[in-house]
Amino acid sequence: MEQRIVFERQPRIVAVSTIAGTKECEGIVGRYVETALADDMFGESTYEKAECKMLSHVIDGAISNAHLARNEIDLIVSGDLLNQIISASFAARDFSVPFLGVYGACSTMAESLALAAAFVDGGYFRRVVAATGSHFASAERQYRYPLELGCTRPPQSQWTVTGAGASLVAGEGDGIRITSATIGKVVDYGITDVNNMGAAMAPAAADTILTHFRETGEEPDAYDLIVTGDLGALGSRILKDLTWEKGLDIGDNHIDCGEIVYNVLEDEFQGGSGAGCSAIVLNSYLHAKMMAGEFHRILFLATGALLSTVSSGQGESIPCIAHAVTLEK
Repeated sequence: MEQRIVFERQPRIVAVSTIAGTKECEGIVGRYVETALADDMFGESTYEKAECKMLSHVIDGAISNAHLARNEIDLIVSGDLLNQIISASFAARDFSVPFLGVYGACSTMAESLALAAAFVDGGYFRRVVAATGSHFASAERQYRYPLELGCTRPPQSQWTVTGAGASLVAGEGDGIRITSATIGKVVDYGITDVNNMGAAMAPAAADTILTHFRETGEEPDAYDLIVTGDLGALGSRILKDLTWEKGLDIGDNHIDCGEIVYNVLEDEFQGGSGAGCSAIVLNSYLHAKMMAGEFHRILFLATGALLSTVSSGQGESIPCIAHAVTLEK
């Protein structure tokens, strides 16, 4: 059974919106972000409320940028990293629009895009918003250590992106076409280090990429870019090694959102991570480049580590997943 879905009607991303924190906007991606935060609290009393507000902001932003009203949206597909996806669920309660909450950890942007495209391509909905986000401080509080504890970061760690992104997918209009999606499988290579997400997720990314190219019969040079979500510097190197060992060389046109989201001159260890990482890069930098005609075909592959504090505390390894969507302009 094939894992790839071909969208015959080729749904379009007709509008996008992004918001990012002060640190994220200092890098090369920052100049393409629609809204730059002056304060990572976003005027709220907690980090979790700030994350929810960011998500609501970009959903509204994508709707507004498409010159539509909230009541013209048929469905919101969204998720986040927090327990019970509270950022997405709490944001959705303000919209009075059907809501499908999804959890794919940092793969959520690709997962929600694939679902949005499938609903539109099947004729079930006309307009669907796919969105996700993350916040450095809320992720640290839930998955690692409270900021107040002042823990040092190991060299293999990544920095969770503070930001959110949304894509409005429709059956007609001018925009980037979503031509296919490759749904990933859960892959677990036995990594237990919660500070080494790149090594944990790289095998899942490799599995989905190898599956995609096996089912399409294409070569990597059929794409201007093969973009992974947040493997970081170490994870990207592992991914290239894993695919190369299987006879697929993606080294010439692979980039990772986690590697490019921050200023390379800063000491960011392995780069960025989080659901917001791929969301802001896709919906700002990559979208702008595709609309300008600089890139024509991209394989966008977001990766997610499906761990929890409970599973990690019990010594479980980290199962991971990666979903891919083909974007064309």
